[in-house]
Amino acid sequence: MAPSLEEPEPVQDVLDNPLKSRPRLVAPEPEHCPGPESERAGQADSCAGCPNQAICASAPKGPDPDLPLIAARLSGVRHKLLVLSGKGGVGKSTFTSLLAHAFATNDESTVGVMDADICGPSIPKMMGVEAETIHISNTGWSPVWVADNLGVMSIQFMLPNRDDAVIWRGPKKNGLIKQFLKEVEWGNMDFLLVDTPPGTSDEHLSVNSFLKESGIDGAVMVTTPQEVALLDVRKEIDFCRKAGIRVLGLVENMSGFVCPKCTHESQIFKATTGGGAALATEMGIPFLGEVPLDPRIGMACDYGESFFDHYPDSPACTALKGVVRGLAREMGLDTQEILPDD
Repeated sequence: MAPSLEEPEPVQDVLDNPLKSRPRLVAPEPEHCPGPESERAGQADSCAGCPNQAICASAPKGPDPDLPLIAARLSGVRHKLLVLSGKGGVGKSTFTSLLAHAFATNDESTVGVMDADICGPSIPKMMGVEAETIHISNTGWSPVWVADNLGVMSIQFMLPNRDDAVIWRGPKKNGLIKQFLKEVEWGNMDFLLVDTPPGTSDEHLSVNSFLKESGIDGAVMVTTPQEVALLDVRKEIDFCRKAGIRVLGLVENMSGFVCPKCTHESQIFKATTGGGAALATEMGIPFLGEVPLDPRIGMACDYGESFFDHYPDSPACTALKGVVRGLAREMGLDTQEILPDD
């Protein structure tokens, strides 16, 4: 007989209460049970004599009291974007850093990046601020500023040693994500980009839950052309739809290889099923464009430099600008204001 998963929790219940675990009852719920997670759990007349009474009475109830505090802290942030994929290794963090630099090319815009990849924080390295630490004042934690209008927050700034592993269970990761949103002095910002790890689990549920009151503009999906990546991106799109997160568009990263010398483009990862464009059509979401694989992007990230500043005329930079303008259109923003023509 084939093994099966435990009976799953109702999807909507998980999305509505991502940080609460359902009470483990020792007996079936009686006929007139008010519900183990209701406000009257363990206290109603029908609870008298029930073996579950003490368990239900001690279970956490009601909405998270920190949500209004998070909403107040983020009240000055105009747009909040999630960068998602479902698949690891497709370049989410790289794309997040490039997107942040692109938005920050406009001196009138202030941009923040929140690194929600707790176990694999790479944003500080890509931004050239890996050795920095967090300054704490009576108004909260200050982001680490890459430039006058570009700030970053990551667990990397809190590690005693740069190579220390973060070996945490879900609740502790969720707690730090809440601190990044509640304690960090983001101030008045035009864009807050949230770089997420692969999957559709703890970190994603936490970010969606914590930002529910302050609002999320939407998510940008990142994939590579091959079907093995598209498989997981489909799951991430399904997660967004169930969680009520608008998918602003899909970006195909590493779409081809651009030779730095002759600028000829070759297809390294073959799109055996049509790639990102076909997936976007299949799922009914906007296709924002293709970004070629350029070795200089990796070098810029390794050295913590802006690819936009150093290679403004490269095919990859041109493609990225097209993606940014497409994203701005989906958000209803003026493309010239977000990324003025050269």
